[in-house]
Amino acid sequence: MVKLNKIYTRTGDDGTTALVCGPRRLKHDLRVEAYGTIDEANSAIGMARLYTQDQPVLDAMLLRIQNDLFDLGSDLATPDTGETLEWEPLRIVQSQVDRLESEIDALNADLEPLKSFVLPGGTPAAANLHLARTITRRAERIMVDLMQIPGEVLAAPALKYVNRLSDFLFVAARYANDIGKADILWVPGKHR
Repeated sequence: MVKLNKIYTRTGDDGTTALVCGPRRLKHDLRVEAYGTIDEANSAIGMARLYTQDQPVLDAMLLRIQNDLFDLGSDLATPDTGETLEWEPLRIVQSQVDRLESEIDALNADLEPLKSFVLPGGTPAAANLHLARTITRRAERIMVDLMQIPGEVLAAPALKYVNRLSDFLFVAARYANDIGKADILWVPGKHR
């Protein structure tokens, strides 16, 4: 379990941070950048949840996702080095990906098919969910970059989860936009 008594440790004053399994990395390391960007996405979802209290189904989904994102952060902060650890590291598992897919399908069932791309915006909840979606896409790009480094391993469910999450956040933003009725659609070339 996590126990936080003292918030500052001064150990990061040299520009490094410790991973869960102990080794220190520079704060701009791609692995640190990946879980930091996941934290940023989680914060944007928290902002969106300020406006989803009147949509309890969506709000409950977002709360579960916020918890999952802490799981994902732990997964990313515990590199799989192939060594046996004294504890079972927390990893994203396929059932979390599957749940996201079923929640996407549930929300999408009430939405009209799109005939154009959606401009980010609409209700405050939708705007924040679109922001979380773009941050999630950035996290995914960082994770893919990380995977290109020899010796850096990411389990497939972690990458699948973050890919599916951006899809979920798009559908959730439409759902939060009065079930798509308040979506603002792109009109190609409208202001030429």
